[in-house]
Amino acid sequence: MTGRNTELPTTTASTRREALDSPNRRLRRALRRPATLIVGGAAVLAVAGGIATVGTQPAIGEALGMPTASATAAPALAGTALDRAQAAATIATAETIADSANEKTDTRVLERRIDALDDYRKLSGAALTSRISSTVAATTAVADASAAQDKRDADAKAAAAAAAKRAAQERAAAAEAARAQAAANTVAGAKSTASSMASSKYGWGSDQFQCLDSLWTKESGWNYQAVNANGGATGIPQALPGSKMATVGSDWQTNATTQITWGLQYISDAYGTPCAAWSHSQASNFY
Repeated sequence: MTGRNTELPTTTASTRREALDSPNRRLRRALRRPATLIVGGAAVLAVAGGIATVGTQPAIGEALGMPTASATAAPALAGTALDRAQAAATIATAETIADSANEKTDTRVLERRIDALDDYRKLSGAALTSRISSTVAATTAVADASAAQDKRDADAKAAAAAAAKRAAQERAAAAEAARAQAAANTVAGAKSTASSMASSKYGWGSDQFQCLDSLWTKESGWNYQAVNANGGATGIPQALPGSKMATVGSDWQTNATTQITWGLQYISDAYGTPCAAWSHSQASNFY
């Protein structure tokens, strides 16, 4: 409205709240404080009983354009005066909702409704009732939209936190797996893996492992990166070509456990036991 717009700052406001900080709105915010209770007191009585009373606060009388009652008297409101009291209360509530709405919520319609109701002192009858009703509807819509956006924001924040936690757990698991793989790729780690697999999968005891240890010490020194310069035999079991070990795992070039798995299977299929393979190696210089 024209009367309302003349109260806005002449320079561009940096925030919506600064743009809405007119003298009338500052007065209504003051009236919303517990000391005056225009919303919590007089307006509620008007709705509940059909007749509202203006209390003893001078600011209330100013807001409604009525003289202030004495400390012992409380003039009743009815008719147009009651409608205007309800309009003041409606504006106060609408401004509270607009000011506190989620920043992503569109409050432009509600602000226009507040502007349209701001000259309630000049209105009466159906026009005033209609503007109160449309402002209440817009207030409810903004409150609902703000609450829904608050929930979406909270859900998104929780989802992001959960995703970050999962990512951290996955990084930790990957780091632990890398540490375990690095340990398994050492000579001591490879021997421990081979001893365990020989016993659990093939039933070979310590005597067979001694033969296996001698065999693979001769072949590669238990080095998973070993490559025979003369023939290209690769890895701990010196598979020729090394790509044979891909039947066990695609990581055969970097994983001692994959190489050991293939090597034990080869010994079992070709010689039956590590000691038999070792005996052949001693006699023929290969196995």
